[in-house]
Amino acid sequence: MNPLLVPLAAEPGNRALTISLFTAVVAVTLYITSWASRQNKTAADYYAGGRSFSGAQNGLAVAGDYMSAASFLGISGQIALYGYDGFLYSIGFLVAWLVALLLVAELLRNSGRFTMADQLAFRMKQKPVRTAAATSTIVVSIFYLLAQMVGAGSLVGLLLGVKSEGIKAAVIILVGALMIIYVTIGGMRGTTWVQIVKAVLLMAGTVVITFLVLLKFHFNISDLLGAAATKSGHGESFLQPGLLYGKDFTGQIDFLSLGLALVLGTAGLPHILIRFYTVPDSRSARRSVQWAIGLIGVFYLMTLALGFGAAALLNTGKGSAVADSKGNVASPLLAESVGGGAGSLGGAILLALIAAVAFATILAVVAGLTLTSASSFAHDLYANVISKEKPTEKQELRVARFAAVGIGAVAIALAIPAQKLNIAFLVALAFAVAASANLPALLFNLFWKRFNTSGAVWSIYGGLVSAVVLVIFSPVVSGNGEKSMITGTDFHWFPLSNPGIVSIPLGFLFGVLGTYLGKDRSSEKRYAELTVRAFTGAGAEGPAKH
Repeated sequence: MNPLLVPLAAEPGNRALTISLFTAVVAVTLYITSWASRQNKTAADYYAGGRSFSGAQNGLAVAGDYMSAASFLGISGQIALYGYDGFLYSIGFLVAWLVALLLVAELLRNSGRFTMADQLAFRMKQKPVRTAAATSTIVVSIFYLLAQMVGAGSLVGLLLGVKSEGIKAAVIILVGALMIIYVTIGGMRGTTWVQIVKAVLLMAGTVVITFLVLLKFHFNISDLLGAAATKSGHGESFLQPGLLYGKDFTGQIDFLSLGLALVLGTAGLPHILIRFYTVPDSRSARRSVQWAIGLIGVFYLMTLALGFGAAALLNTGKGSAVADSKGNVASPLLAESVGGGAGSLGGAILLALIAAVAFATILAVVAGLTLTSASSFAHDLYANVISKEKPTEKQELRVARFAAVGIGAVAIALAIPAQKLNIAFLVALAFAVAASANLPALLFNLFWKRFNTSGAVWSIYGGLVSAVVLVIFSPVVSGNGEKSMITGTDFHWFPLSNPGIVSIPLGFLFGVLGTYLGKDRSSEKRYAELTVRAFTGAGAEGPAKH
C-alpha cells in the first residue's frame, strides 16, 4: 500500500471522523431534498424551481454547478502533475464562462421554458428537433456524469486507504443511487438548494487551503512556484508550456483542440444553460451571471495555489498517491499536509472536511446533470414526440423520474471502466461533445434567419456523432497503455485525445449543409418573434409551440 495512504487506513479515529462528516453532508443534502419535494406542485416547480430564485441565489447555484469535481479535484491534480499545462484547464474553463454569457445565456433563458430544445423547436418542426436536442442533452450529460463519479471513487478510495477497483465501483454505485434520489424527489428546487450549499462550502474550503498554502511560503508566490518546480523533478520546464502538450506536432494540435473545446463547450452544456430558467426575469438572469462570474473567477485563481501547492508539498512522482490517481486526490492530500501532515489530528480533520466538501460538490453536480437529462427526456421526447396525446403534468413528471433512474444506471455502468482517467480530462470530452452538437444549432437558431429544421437536425446529429465516434477511436479508449479506458487492445486511428478541433467545425458545417439541402423553409415571422423573445424577454413564459 502507498505510504501516503497508510495513516488513514490504519487509524480508526481518522476513518470514523471521515465517515461522520460524509454522513453529515449526505444527511443535510437529503433533508434539503425532502424539504424541496414538498414545494413541488407543478411542472414549473420540478423543472425550473417555480422560477422563484433570486439573482444572487441562482448565481451561487450556477457557480456550484460549474465548479464541479473536475475543477476542485481534476484541475488541481493536472497542475500538480504538469504545472503550466495543467493550469490551462483553469484558463479554458474561466474564458468559456464568458463566452457562454456573451453568446447564449440570457438569450436562451428569454426564448425557452424548461429545456434547451424549447428554444430550438420554437420556429422548427417539433418532433425531429426535440428528438435530436434531447438525444444530445442526454449524451453530453452522461459524459459529464462520468467525471463526477470517477472523482467520487478516487476520493473515497483515498479516505478509506484502499486501491481496490471493486470498492471504488461500489462508491460509484452509491453516488449514482443518491443522485437518483435527489432528482426523483427534489427536482430543480431541491437540486438548486443543494448546489447553493455546496458552493458556499466549496468556496470556504478552497479559501482555507489557499490561505494555509500561501502561509507556508510567507505569501510569496515566487517561492511557491520555485518550490513546486524543484519538487516536481522537472525544474524550470514545470513552469513553461510543453510538459503535457506540444511535445510534437500532434501534441500541439491536441492542445489547440482542447482549448477550443474548453472555450466553446460551456455555451453548449445543457445543465448550465437551464439554470437560467429558474429566475423570474432577465434582470435576475443578468444578476445571477454577475454573481457567478465573481465566484468562478476567484475560485479558478485559487486553483493555482492548490495545484502548485500540491506540487511543492506532496510527492507527485511515479508511484505516489497523486500520480496513481491521475492527480484526482491532490487537493485532499494537500489539505492533510497543510493541516499538520499524515497522522496528525489537524491533518485528519482538514482532510476529512475538504473531502466532505468535494463529495458534496460531486453530489450537487451529478444531481443537476441527471435532472437536466431526465427533464429533456420527459419534456422533449415523451411529452412532445412519443406520446400521441398531450400528457398531463403528473404523467410527464412521473416519466422524468423513471428517466432519472435509467440515465443514472447508464452513467454508473460507464463510469466504472473510466476510473483510470483524470476527471478534468473527462469533462473536457463532455465540453467537446457539447460544443460540437449543441452550440452550432443554438447560435444558428438565434442569429441566422434562413436556418431550418433540416439544418438543426443535421447540425446536432452531425456534431454529436462525429465527436463521439472520434472519442471512441482515440487514444482515450484504446492504444495508450494504462492511460486508456480499455487496455490490452488497440483499435484507435484518430491521433488526438480531444476531438474538438475536428468535430466542432463539422457541427457548424453540417448545420449549413442541412439548411441549404433541406426542402423545408424557416418561417420569417417565427424568426422575428424568436428574436423579440430572445432580446427582450417578452412572452418568455408562454409555450414555445406553433
